[in-house]
Amino acid sequence: MGLVEKIKEVEAEMAKTQRNKATMSHLGLLKARLAKYRAELLDEGGGSGAGGGGQGFSVARSGDGRVALIGFPSVGKSTLLSTLTDTKSEAAAYEFTTLTCIPGNLMYNGTKIQLLDLPGIIEGAAHGKGRGKEVIAVARTSDLVMMVLDAGKEQVNRHREILENELETVGLRLNKSPPNVTLVPKKTGGVKFNTTVPLTRLGDDPEKTVRQVLGEYKMHNCDVLCREDISVDQLIDVIMGNRKYVRCLYVYNKIDTITIEEVDRLAREPHSVVISGSTRLNLDYLLARMWDYMGLIRVYTKRRGQPPDLGDPLVLSNQRDGISVEAASMAISKELRAVFNFALVWGRSAKHSPQRVGLAHELQDEDVIQVTAKTNTQQKHSKEYAARVQEYNTMIAEKRKARTKAGKKKRMPG
Repeated sequence: MGLVEKIKEVEAEMAKTQRNKATMSHLGLLKARLAKYRAELLDEGGGSGAGGGGQGFSVARSGDGRVALIGFPSVGKSTLLSTLTDTKSEAAAYEFTTLTCIPGNLMYNGTKIQLLDLPGIIEGAAHGKGRGKEVIAVARTSDLVMMVLDAGKEQVNRHREILENELETVGLRLNKSPPNVTLVPKKTGGVKFNTTVPLTRLGDDPEKTVRQVLGEYKMHNCDVLCREDISVDQLIDVIMGNRKYVRCLYVYNKIDTITIEEVDRLAREPHSVVISGSTRLNLDYLLARMWDYMGLIRVYTKRRGQPPDLGDPLVLSNQRDGISVEAASMAISKELRAVFNFALVWGRSAKHSPQRVGLAHELQDEDVIQVTAKTNTQQKHSKEYAARVQEYNTMIAEKRKARTKAGKKKRMPG
């Protein structure tokens, strides 16, 4: 029996199984089996389940953030890209106008954001229909997925639901947080299961359900600690370990073709924005929501005794390296992070101005930071000093060796 037939068989058994606490354990086992078969099917198709089964389009990452425009054909993605950026993407009244990934750059709040106009995808994209795998692979590398929908046809077409299912199938979790579960594989000792909260979504016997799901993935020796009330699907996500949690903004385009009552209804949907790309309606609000969802902040630096440099901010992101003082120090220089002593912060994240903080302090938009390095005496007393000195001496020795070797080659006759 092939993988497709196995998937259909499991789905059929799940459909006829009643859902209650008594059957939760059995349903959990079926869900684990189904997730495993789907991952194997994606691997078989020429890529990994983590990457969406495709290599994506060869577009270099640029700017301080990356936004992927995803949607069915002819919903207005190309028009939106051309309106928001200087890049002109071909737009027409027929479907599949865009056949490859077209990048464009947008300047907003003094930061550079890369927008990617991706080809329209269709139902079944997760399993390779159209160019779905390549599109989904790019979506996994983005800081924000902007799902563009046709406001006039959404109630009939259900494009939002279809696209959510396609992205869920390949491990993209939209507007969700990773489960607060610790899973530590071991070589021996069996399964040790603990929880700090009551588990109400894993059936009458949560431990039995967890053990069955782990057994399906041949994980017979591990420690599991649940710190939140998780479902079977969340447990499978933890076991698979390749899920991508990304923010998603649902953009209902072409609102100039529907009534004001329908616009109001769509605008009240969670994580949604209503716009008209062709008439440039509500685009300012779209950019503001996009900025918020990407979690970008600007941090200005200053030297001791000098005013802050307001012309060239550090742009930090929750989606990438975080918004802590440590992330800011690394963005300035890795060497500065190595000799970090403390930082002074002015702005909304400070309780008083300035506030002396450590590496773990989280910054807010438009904060000002001044980093103070350790003195030579402090560096000599630190634990990492000897290792850093040894690393530096090794680097100098290698450079000298390379110069000596190059000199010998020049002196050789012929």
